[in-house]
Amino acid sequence: MSALTKTLYDIDFSAWIEKTAQALKVGNFQDLDLENLIDEIESMGRREKREIYSRTKVILMHLLKWKYQPQSQSTSWISTINEQRDQIKLVLKDSPSLKPYLIQQFPDCYQAARVNASLETQLPLVTFPEDCPFTGQS
Repeated sequence: MSALTKTLYDIDFSAWIEKTAQALKVGNFQDLDLENLIDEIESMGRREKREIYSRTKVILMHLLKWKYQPQSQSTSWISTINEQRDQIKLVLKDSPSLKPYLIQQFPDCYQAARVNASLETQLPLVTFPEDCPFTGQS
């Protein structure tokens, strides 16, 4: 893209957001950069899904480490688990429609957590059960 065809979106994202919000507030729809606005709205949904997935994976990895490497248990693991749970609760409070996504992605999160736990603990992957030993209340 040449310098002549760059839009405010490309040059100053923060200014683009302010201009877009103002145009929406006053109903000035003809001045909206619809292509980038649509992309940003879709991106917001993807970000929240990635956040749910990532935080769930971190919780599961720490629970696995806690259960299968008890000699290394630390209060920081508990703190991390609790913080991730709190953040997931906040996301789900703001976007309750993501709960089915969390349920759907849970098996994949667990498998990724197994691999990460194995790498981090240097325990063989087979140390960690293929089926998740934890429930939503773990």
